[in-house]
Amino acid sequence: MADRDFVSLIHKSTKRDYLARVNEIDKAEVADIAVQFGRDYWDGSRLTGYGGYNYDGRWRKVADAMVETYNIRPGMRILDVGSGKGFLLHDVTEACPGVEVAGIDVSEYAIENTMESVRPYCQVGTAARLPWPDYHFDLVISINTLHNLFLPDLWSAFQEIERVARGAKYICLEGYRSEREKVNLMYWQLTCHAFHTPDDWKFLFEKVGYTGDYEFIYFE
Repeated sequence: MADRDFVSLIHKSTKRDYLARVNEIDKAEVADIAVQFGRDYWDGSRLTGYGGYNYDGRWRKVADAMVETYNIRPGMRILDVGSGKGFLLHDVTEACPGVEVAGIDVSEYAIENTMESVRPYCQVGTAARLPWPDYHFDLVISINTLHNLFLPDLWSAFQEIERVARGAKYICLEGYRSEREKVNLMYWQLTCHAFHTPDDWKFLFEKVGYTGDYEFIYFE
């Protein structure tokens, strides 16, 4: 188990107005919209989600780093739990031609709008019940997804990732290290249901038996 640094540079490049998130909107109302993970979340207003989640190549540096770190080679299988529109999977296939990819996301809208290059390999489903056999993948990744689950499904999702992986595992989660970061996270997030410090997340890893790599992003 290792603390990785794949997503942090992308995360830190985005500027956020935390106070506007709560002062300009009815936060509870827009959160109710966001957790449906439909068009409003992906391609609607910035107040209800991404404000338009379009491919711009930013995930290629993450894909390159993962391919190098985990020694990914053609013929290996990679699963993205919470694949969204498939941007990272697309970039992985370009970083390592010949790799086999699969994606799963709770959002029907995201799967319907997944990049054509990887859409045939992605499906609607939940992280708590992955529809693949044991030890099927050489690398299982999940970025900014699992903290959206309530504890029973979160627990199951960790176990499912362990079950389907025969090789490396990597997850990225939101966390906080101070009261300011906790408040910023609560101001900014729309879909998060698990609010934990790094030590709390690591405690959960141990209890559930998660043995893979991890990364925490913070709202500074």
